[in-house]
Amino acid sequence: MANTLDQIFVLLKHWIVAYFPLALQPVVGILLSVVAIIATFPALFALTTVIERKGLGRMQNRIGPNRTGPFGILQPVADGIKSLTKEDIVPRSADAVVHFVAPLVLVVVVFMGFAVLPMGRNMQLVDMDAGLLYFFAIGASAELSIFMAGWSSRNKYSLLGAMRAVAQMISYEVPLLMSTVAIVMITGSLSLVKIVEAQNQYTWGLPHWYIFTPWGFAAFIMFCIAAMAETNRSPFDLPEGESELVAGYFTEYSGFKFALFFLGEYVGMFSISGLGTTLFLGGWSAPLAVLNFMPSWIWFFSKVMLSIVVMIWIRGTLPRLRQDQLMNFAWKFVLPMTLLNLFVAGLWRFMGEGILRWLVCSAILLGVYVIVGRTEMRRRKIGPRSYRYAE
Repeated sequence: MANTLDQIFVLLKHWIVAYFPLALQPVVGILLSVVAIIATFPALFALTTVIERKGLGRMQNRIGPNRTGPFGILQPVADGIKSLTKEDIVPRSADAVVHFVAPLVLVVVVFMGFAVLPMGRNMQLVDMDAGLLYFFAIGASAELSIFMAGWSSRNKYSLLGAMRAVAQMISYEVPLLMSTVAIVMITGSLSLVKIVEAQNQYTWGLPHWYIFTPWGFAAFIMFCIAAMAETNRSPFDLPEGESELVAGYFTEYSGFKFALFFLGEYVGMFSISGLGTTLFLGGWSAPLAVLNFMPSWIWFFSKVMLSIVVMIWIRGTLPRLRQDQLMNFAWKFVLPMTLLNLFVAGLWRFMGEGILRWLVCSAILLGVYVIVGRTEMRRRKIGPRSYRYAE
């Protein structure tokens, strides 16, 4: 029974495919998987917008959406109808073709990343030997769509927002990629399926997830920082700084095209959270051996949604960085730490089993973190923050 629930979507797909001629079955199978992805993640996007607005409302002592449907749960439906019915305004001097294509490119690119993510046991669209490389290659195309939007709008705010976004995404793409190299070193494969299988092991009922190692924990922290910058999430949302740039690179967008940018940003959050879950949190594997009776896809989506909740929590907690702080943080702290972590991962691999490698690897990472942090604070004369409230 447990195995049937675990493979229910795989069995359902095979059952539907069996009704088609043999020559069409591979194509139909791929189309069914694509339709499932396109249906699932926009639905999660709608759910997430309600959770985020409700959660931020609680953090900021507000109510949040509460008028549209019971407890405001139909607010995404109202927002979707509003976006579809609003007028699509294009500036007279804008490049109309590029202005129209930019949000479509963004949405297509972020959805293509799901093709290699194993969302459950035997639940991946394509099992590539270089799945991780494919994910990053596809993700890099998002920068092009953002620059297309800013350039085609013929608006200084849009262009400045696009330039900020491209500079930020390129800067943090380097540590994002380097933080995953340690995983490849330890696993010996670029296949996301094999990376999950390598973590799907248990000792005394506890999982062998990479986050539970010194180098894995450090890589996970660097990955999370870079992932939030890549998706323009607070405190790295400078490209959309409303106090400076109105709405950044999509200032001149309205109606459904604005909604596509909104969709692309949130689906990108799901995509990068799914990758982080796959690389560091065991993918679809259970957190305890005794919980393996539950369907694998439940664990994958639970971990992804937990990551989204943490992103929302951070948005409601931390203030936006300045542009110079953003770039300095990437090149002077995050990137050096990821490079050091590659050395630590190599030590972990060749030191063999035992407590000694835990002590050595942890001491190196913690020591360098403290030294680099204190040096930068002393150089910039940064002290403990003091908070004052208006009376």
